[in-house]
Amino acid sequence: MWYTVLLLLISNTFMTFAWYGHLKHKSTSLIIVILVSWGIAFFEYCFQVPANRLGSRYCTTAQLKIIQEVISLSVFSVFSVLYLREEFKWNYLAAFLCILVAVILVMKK
Repeated sequence: MWYTVLLLLISNTFMTFAWYGHLKHKSTSLIIVILVSWGIAFFEYCFQVPANRLGSRYCTTAQLKIIQEVISLSVFSVFSVLYLREEFKWNYLAAFLCILVAVILVMKK
């Protein structure tokens, strides 16, 4: 199971850069940004697909999706603070805790 989490962590790191990394380069043309983002997203899929394949041995697809969302938000939180230099607010933390509750609920048998 930890392989799944590791692969999802790597996958979401690539995807966060593909989706939001260009926001630091707003003067770059849109077509260039799209092509670079698609190139980065390719690597996201190289990790996401095996993560889901391996994870499906232990989890339902709903459980995998909730785990992926928590990882995605964790990666995005770090990315937005460190890369984009945005402020992390208390209500972001509160929302994140609500999602953690969702993980607990979906993992119940």
